[in-house]
Parts: sequence; structure tokens; C-alpha cells
Amino acid sequence: MVERIGDGLVRIGAMTVEQREKVLGMQNDGDERMFGEIAIDLSFIDDNAIFNFLASKGL
Repeated sequence: MVERIGDGLVRIGAMTVEQREKVLGMQNDGDERMFGEIAIDLSFIDDNAIFNFLASKGL
């Protein structure tokens, strides 16, 4: 099973569940940006969080 980025960012402690839900809600309301783009724009995460998530996946 492929882990979604939002779930992974919560797993590594970079985001809260509430923050993840906010981003997903924005996407469901029509925001077509990628999850990470929205999360960065909302200042929930920074580029390092994305790199840490990728590292946790061995990428």
C-alpha cells in the first residue's frame, strides 16, 4: 500500500492530523495544487519536512 504524503507527514510528526485535514479539505473544495504546495503555503511545513518524509521512505 502506498502511503499518502499527508499521512506520512503526520507519521513523522511534521504535521498534525488537523493540519492534514485542512489541506485535504481545500483540495476537496477545488484547490488543484499538490498537497505539499498547499501545506507549505499555509506554513504548516517547509521543504525540510518534504525531504524528511522522502528520507523516511528511503527515497
